Amino acid sequence: MKFTIFFYFILVFILINCSSSPNTFEELEVSTTNTKPNILLVIVDDVSKDVIPNYIEGNVKASMPNLQSLMSSGITFDNTWVYSVCSPTRASILTGKYGVNTGVIAVGNEISTNEISLQQFIKENTNNAYATALIGKWHLSNNANDPITMGADYFAGILSGGVSDYNNWSLIENGTSTTSTEYTTTKLTDLAINWTNKQKNPWFLWLAYNAPHTPFHLPPIDLHSQGNLPTDSASINANPLPYYIAALEALDTEIGRFLKSLSKEERDNTLIIFISDNGSPAKVAQAPYSRQTVKGSLYEGGINVPMVLSGKGVNRVGVREAALINATDLYTTIANVAGVKSTEIYNSISFKDLFTNENGVKRAFIYSEKEDAYTIRNITYKYIMYNNGIEEFYNLSTDPYEKSNLIGTTLSSEALIAKTNLITEAESIRK
Repeated sequence: MKFTIFFYFILVFILINCSSSPNTFEELEVSTTNTKPNILLVIVDDVSKDVIPNYIEGNVKASMPNLQSLMSSGITFDNTWVYSVCSPTRASILTGKYGVNTGVIAVGNEISTNEISLQQFIKENTNNAYATALIGKWHLSNNANDPITMGADYFAGILSGGVSDYNNWSLIENGTSTTSTEYTTTKLTDLAINWTNKQKNPWFLWLAYNAPHTPFHLPPIDLHSQGNLPTDSASINANPLPYYIAALEALDTEIGRFLKSLSKEERDNTLIIFISDNGSPAKVAQAPYSRQTVKGSLYEGGINVPMVLSGKGVNRVGVREAALINATDLYTTIANVAGVKSTEIYNSISFKDLFTNENGVKRAFIYSEKEDAYTIRNITYKYIMYNNGIEEFYNLSTDPYEKSNLIGTTLSSEALIAKTNLITEAESIRK
């Protein structure tokens, strides 16, 4: 009798486990997949801090409620360095390398398809866990197939540096060119929404708007708050700033539309990174910047750009972060978010720790360059060296907008040591 009862309980136990195991396994598989966050990288074109809310620079600000919402729920970075023009910045994010190591230092330099792109790196190191798309501005080569060759599953957007008409432009989609008459910022958003709606796996979307890059224009009236400006600013020699701001506001509106297209579950599982590729055009520069210290220059108005992080994994809410960040660092940081463990790859150092910990690992210096000069800084001092031998040296803690070049003055022992160390570090990077 005892044996019969024992056998009965054993049989029941086996039947229960055999019937429940497949469901349990499936639930674990789905749960594991869902823990990987989606990653949205938004790159805007030609934007210094002076026009962006929540930064002290500039007097005339764009109305950007969607960006401000991200700032309120995440981290606003104060010391993010990029390149002074767009292509080198995009290459540095794509490869995790300085321009001196990729050959992309100026507009017109082409990326080698032998470089291991961020999209390719993520795929190779996460067992193809992520779907990847590059939508918007490419401007790293003249071959429409290169984004796909370098690892993106889908490419749609603008091959060159911009458009001559935001309402009549060449759209490249997976190698095929057509003419689009839809407002560029809106069309790129449509493409992003369509692509993400089709995804079953976690996704990494590189969404590179060309706005508010020139030409200065009037976006559709329902996308901005600048009112009924004359349609063609150039023909009447109008102040370009309202047009520039209108384009930026339209971009913010469309970012909001994209985010609203996501389900709550998907939105909650998405990390959002907002960054500019370089400083504003000279014609719209605002104090404390000038026409000489924005786009195209190695001064702060040209390379120290707005960056905001919010969403999945970002637990610091409504805070500012003064850590030194290089555009290259997005490579390893995004790879970490996708599940890669390495915290330093090529010229890229992860700042993922800063998502949750204000005392996370921080860089000792950041670096940028152009064809005829390079610059490097630590938390206090900044050094610029031109190819013709001219030097500039600034104490950014007391002179944040580089008004007083310390070269030719008597430097303190601290400044002398800092200058020597910065030069040594730069020479090591450039050798």
